[in-house]
Amino acid sequence: MTLIFLGCDTKKGAFLNTVESQNDLTVSINKFISTLPAQGLSYFETIDHSKNAQNAGMTLKPETVVVFGDPKTGTLLMQCNPSVGLDLPLRMLFTTDYTGKTTLTFTNPEYWSLKHNIKDDKCLDIITKIKITMQTLAQEAAKK
Repeated sequence: MTLIFLGCDTKKGAFLNTVESQNDLTVSINKFISTLPAQGLSYFETIDHSKNAQNAGMTLKPETVVVFGDPKTGTLLMQCNPSVGLDLPLRMLFTTDYTGKTTLTFTNPEYWSLKHNIKDDKCLDIITKIKITMQTLAQEAAKK
C-alpha cells in the first residue's frame, strides 16, 4: 500500500512553521515573552516539558511551550466556529536538539480554516493576521 501526501512539503499550506533561533532556548523564550505586549498579546503560561519529564523519572531534550494570546481576537474566531477553542490560546514551541540548535515552532493558523471549516472572509482575514503576527514574533525572538 502506498500513501501519497500532496503539498506537504511546501511552505504555503504547511501545518507547522519553524524558525531557527540564533539564541539558546532560555534567551529565545525570554525575548519572545518580552515582545508580546507590543503586539497587544497577553502571556498566560510556560509549560516546561523537559522538567515534567524529569519529574516523571524520564529524560527529554529541552522543550518548552509558551501559551499566549488576545482574548478579544480569540473570541472573534470562536464566534466563527466554537471548535477553534481547541487551538486557542496560541502556543509557541521552543526546542533544542542534541547539536544545540534551538527552534521555534507554531501551528500555521491558516490550517484552522480547514480544521474548523472556516469560510467567512472576516474570519479568514483574522487568521491571516494571526499567521503574520506569529511569524513576526518567532523571527524577533530568534534574532541575536
